[in-house]
Amino acid sequence: MKIIISGYGRMGHMVEASLRRHGMEPVLCSEDICGTDPALARECVCIDFTQPDAFRANYPFIAAHFKAAVVGTTGWDDIRSEVCACFERHGTPMIYASNFSLGVNALFAAIQKASAVLAGHGYTPHITETHHIHKLDAPSGTARSLAELVDACFGGKVEITSIREGEVAGIHTVEFLSGADKLSFTHEAFSREGFAEGAVAAALLTEGLSGVHEFKDLL
Repeated sequence: MKIIISGYGRMGHMVEASLRRHGMEPVLCSEDICGTDPALARECVCIDFTQPDAFRANYPFIAAHFKAAVVGTTGWDDIRSEVCACFERHGTPMIYASNFSLGVNALFAAIQKASAVLAGHGYTPHITETHHIHKLDAPSGTARSLAELVDACFGGKVEITSIREGEVAGIHTVEFLSGADKLSFTHEAFSREGFAEGAVAAALLTEGLSGVHEFKDLL
């Protein structure tokens, strides 16, 4: 499989290291994905870890020219339907996630189940997310995904507290509080390695795949 990394910041470097652990080398690590030769792009899967504004500008090119795409960039929820429609229109498979960590995707499954069980029984949900001071979006994409799962069962907007401090890779906690007890679910990332490993796993899933999928739905 040929892979081009879009965005060569901290996550881009982590994805490159993950590929090498799996015996693969990226064809290109690009800060300007739209400058990729279309003939080369058609042979490659694009793994995108850029910034929200960059992805908003780049996704039409990625959809039109790449073999497939794995999108780990967050902060574009407001144009999700537009982005997905663009990839569908071009027949380019895309896998996206607010968080590619396998542990976080297990958390998604747990919160979906817990919300279904607890809704209507006097519980109040709350989400807290903590990240490094360099993170641009708040709440995090992962927190918004967790909120969607909770809101679908509780029928309201769950409150999210966002904290930015130090070099924290990512901590997400979902609490359900009642007068009788409290349930607390927490995922803490020790590094960004888990995000990169999940993105590489997603890239491998694009072989023979069609359509647009959220990573958690393919696990």
